[in-house]
Amino acid sequence: MNSLASSVFGIPIPVDGDEDSASGASVVAIDNKIEQAMDLVKSHLMYAVREEVEVLKEQIKELVERNSLLERENALLKSLSNNDQLSQLSSQQAAPSSASPAQPAQPNVSSA
Repeated sequence: MNSLASSVFGIPIPVDGDEDSASGASVVAIDNKIEQAMDLVKSHLMYAVREEVEVLKEQIKELVERNSLLERENALLKSLSNNDQLSQLSSQQAAPSSASPAQPAQPNVSSA
């Protein structure tokens, strides 16, 4: 049994009286390897999160710029329009109707 565990897991398992010192050392070694693996996972996750944060910051910056541009365009269009046009636009937005023309029916062409 000892040789199977040793060959599969690479951990010597003592059988007799000196097992306390050997098992204590192997537990410490296993704990160290687990800690190293967890540190590696943590560093990879932190790197991925930092990368994603940078991408999102750039998207936010672009959206803020676009929003500012659209607000200026909206203000300009409002200043160039008269009150009748603005009230007509407001009423169209408040009561959306089927003002869009229906698409004409397409002819049914079947291949014979």
